[in-house]
Amino acid sequence: MKKAICSFIYYKLLGWKTVVTIPDYDKAILCVAPHTSNWDFFIGKLVYGALGRKSGFLMKKEWFFFPLGNILRAMEGIPVNRTRNTSMINQIAETAKKSKTFHLAVTPEGTRSANPKWKTGFYYMALKAGIPIELFGIDFATKTVVGTKTIFPSGDIEKDMREIKLYFSQFQGKFPQNFTLGEL
Repeated sequence: MKKAICSFIYYKLLGWKTVVTIPDYDKAILCVAPHTSNWDFFIGKLVYGALGRKSGFLMKKEWFFFPLGNILRAMEGIPVNRTRNTSMINQIAETAKKSKTFHLAVTPEGTRSANPKWKTGFYYMALKAGIPIELFGIDFATKTVVGTKTIFPSGDIEKDMREIKLYFSQFQGKFPQNFTLGEL
């Protein structure tokens, strides 16, 4: 039922398309970019639901106020306190290792504003958990979500992050001026 509802909204009402060729791994970090608008969240949740898949997501703790916080948690949201130095990377990696299935969506920019210094926590989560990173581009120019590349973290973060950024260079966010690849 959820898949049918998400498909109807995503494909029929909103008129979006998908090009997804990556396998549905039992465990993966979903790296989603560009992230230039709150619409990215809704499009991402809809497309993943339309594909018949489930994923949790990270979001700054300020969004987890009542009653919205209850809704976000029910959608598998995980609040992130960005003001404290926590071991969230290690905690998530351990959770992924222990789980039969694990899918977590993250936006590498960490904000909807242009950020040349991308966050690397998602990379270390995948590396420590020994799971792949699936790349999903949201292209507002063509109203298409594209998932055609998987990265298996090698431990060479500079090389792997360059490959990830180059993949996302082909997509245009809702507000293109709010997206930057930063240093390649």
